[in-house]
Amino acid sequence: MTQARIEHLTTSGFFTLDGGSWEVDNNVWLVGDDQEVIVIDPAHDSEAVAEAVGDREVVSILLTHGHSDHVSEALALQHAVGGRIHLNPDDHVLWEQVHPQARPDVEITDGDTFTVADVRLTALHTPGHSPGSTCFFVEELDGTPVLFSGDTLFQGGPGATGKSYSSFETIIDSIEGRIFNDLPEDTRVHTGHGPTTRIGDEKPQLQDWKDRGY
Repeated sequence: MTQARIEHLTTSGFFTLDGGSWEVDNNVWLVGDDQEVIVIDPAHDSEAVAEAVGDREVVSILLTHGHSDHVSEALALQHAVGGRIHLNPDDHVLWEQVHPQARPDVEITDGDTFTVADVRLTALHTPGHSPGSTCFFVEELDGTPVLFSGDTLFQGGPGATGKSYSSFETIIDSIEGRIFNDLPEDTRVHTGHGPTTRIGDEKPQLQDWKDRGY
């Protein structure tokens, strides 16, 4: 039996919302072993993600939120490798801008759990960047707690809140109440864009973020 692990891909493409388009690099995360895997945010390049999956069973395709750069390739990946697509229903308004003729297979609710290779991921509803933004927490993997934060928390600050369906006050409440207050400071934070960080490295900056307003 192989040990569970985290795999990481970086893919490039465009984020489109409110009539604008921006080139972005996205982090794609795979959690599993040699037999089965969960894919988190299969952005931009379904062929590259499918290649990383290989012949493993896809237990779930988890979407942290509904922005185009995170969901545009979800259906293509599902067609290639299987697995049910999960999204918080509060982000259907964003999903439908990209996939108006389809819906995710499963609605994520706060506290839902997903198991792969004896690893359990717990959904934490963390609205602000989008209404349905959701992080996935693992109590222990590779020796430490792990959070897949999507675009809720990055190295150096919260996710952007300047577009439709976002709120700075709400994302700060989510980060402070659901992440900083509830999770261990040694939690590794694997983000939707950019480098991995730790809760303990970001928590001291909270007041600075509040003061600057973004």
